[in-house]
Amino acid sequence: MHSRAPADPERREFEATVERVAGSDVVLDETYFYAESGGQPADRGSIGGVPVVDVQHGDDAVVHTLVEPPAFDAGDAVTGVVDDAFRTYCMRAHTASHVLYGAGRRVLDDLGYGGFGIDEEKVRVDFETTTDVDDETLVELERLTNRAVWDSRPVTWEEVPVEAAQRRDDVAFNTKTEEGVMADADAVRLVDVDGWDVAACGGTHVPNTREIGLVEILDRSNPGEGLTRVEFAVGPSAVRRHATVHEAALDAARELGTNVTGLAEATADLRETNEALGSDLREYKGEVLDARLADLPTVERDGRTWRVGSVDGFGPNEVGDRLQERVGELGDVLAVVGSGESPYVVVASTGDVSAGGVVDDVTAEFGGGGGGGPTFAQGGGLSGSTAEVLEFLGRPPGGRATPRRRTRGRRAPG
Repeated sequence: MHSRAPADPERREFEATVERVAGSDVVLDETYFYAESGGQPADRGSIGGVPVVDVQHGDDAVVHTLVEPPAFDAGDAVTGVVDDAFRTYCMRAHTASHVLYGAGRRVLDDLGYGGFGIDEEKVRVDFETTTDVDDETLVELERLTNRAVWDSRPVTWEEVPVEAAQRRDDVAFNTKTEEGVMADADAVRLVDVDGWDVAACGGTHVPNTREIGLVEILDRSNPGEGLTRVEFAVGPSAVRRHATVHEAALDAARELGTNVTGLAEATADLRETNEALGSDLREYKGEVLDARLADLPTVERDGRTWRVGSVDGFGPNEVGDRLQERVGELGDVLAVVGSGESPYVVVASTGDVSAGGVVDDVTAEFGGGGGGGPTFAQGGGLSGSTAEVLEFLGRPPGGRATPRRRTRGRRAPG
């Protein structure tokens, strides 16, 4: 026994006889509940007043799973009620997927059908195509889909011999996702969106595209090689999405002093301005940092010039890049401590003094972590203050014998 829902999708209430009950599972002599298949979820509703939570194809019948074991039993007459809102949504969504695929026929190359699915808020169609579905293509798919909806194209379905359907070049097949459409059958059900798309499909559909309503494309992704997934909303969720996007576009246009149609140009101008400002800022900050590095105090140690000091307003990577450029020019060893609640230390060296060794000494004294090589190293998460770290770096070798007040986690000098 198969569901009558695909053949008569408008039916919402019916009388049936219970054939068997097993716990919460019920089988009827006939049903208009749609059993989950082909990417379309099971219908909702009630049987004999008990809510239906799932509908699946069994080995020889459609099995309805109720929220609890029913009071009725085999042989009883019951009334089945299909949830109107959810069935209508699924009919619109499923038909919209056919219309979207028809749009894909017109803009995508080497097109094949890779999958389909409906959930509460959105629908997905997986296209097998060699076309790169960029923003422009996505907009065109949406435009063509909504145009086909507006054109009020009739939607019909009929059973045709499998061999006859397979000989037709205009029929879209997906035997993997359209479960049971062609398996062990002499006939296949074709759904025809007049002049737009024909596909083998066992789902429920609206009789005319105008009943779909607005289709709003949400996103695209690549779930697998050669596949492009397009997700869209239909019905009330599409209206909500459209309103949200429109409001955001109006807000952005107002902030940029233009209108919605001028957003692209205004955004491009803003990006160009930001890039120029960013370049100017980086150049300015570089000049400021250079000046601060040149002003660092110097000290001679074993015939080598050290510059040790702190800087404000620069991150360790910014400082590190500059130190590596200026070491040798400003001194043999450049050691900078970044100020803040958790100071960092960056050291660059010409190589005669190991930068990594200096950072290791600092982290041994103040905790934290870091590392590097002979010419460059950095550390962070230090527990001491900027002044304490500078004092430590400023001591000459051998000048650290006098114990100092420790904070938890610091190691005593070796």
